[in-house]
Amino acid sequence: MSDCLFCQIIDGAIEADLVHDEPGWIAIRDINPQAPTHLLVIPRQHLQSLEGLDRESRDVAGELLLACRRVAQSEGLSDSGYRVVINTNDDGGQTVPHLHLHVLGGRFMGWPPG
Repeated sequence: MSDCLFCQIIDGAIEADLVHDEPGWIAIRDINPQAPTHLLVIPRQHLQSLEGLDRESRDVAGELLLACRRVAQSEGLSDSGYRVVINTNDDGGQTVPHLHLHVLGGRFMGWPPG
């Protein structure tokens, strides 16, 4: 989608702090970090939100979770721990209409989240 921010980042039209560039996904540093480490794992396939996943795209979901684990490991978060967040639609706090997962770490994550 030409007007999607993340699609434009994936296509190279907009610069981002790219951490991983894989066939099915990318990982970038969040421009408004909420933790010392805050990365976004973004599928190359445009899916509006978690609500856009179905049986045909379940492999994408699995790949994204494994990608989060890989990103966390590469950032040294595995031993201390990290949080993976998927904001879905407006009330869920999703600000970019392209499915993405937040990997947050480097500090204690309180509960409940805000």
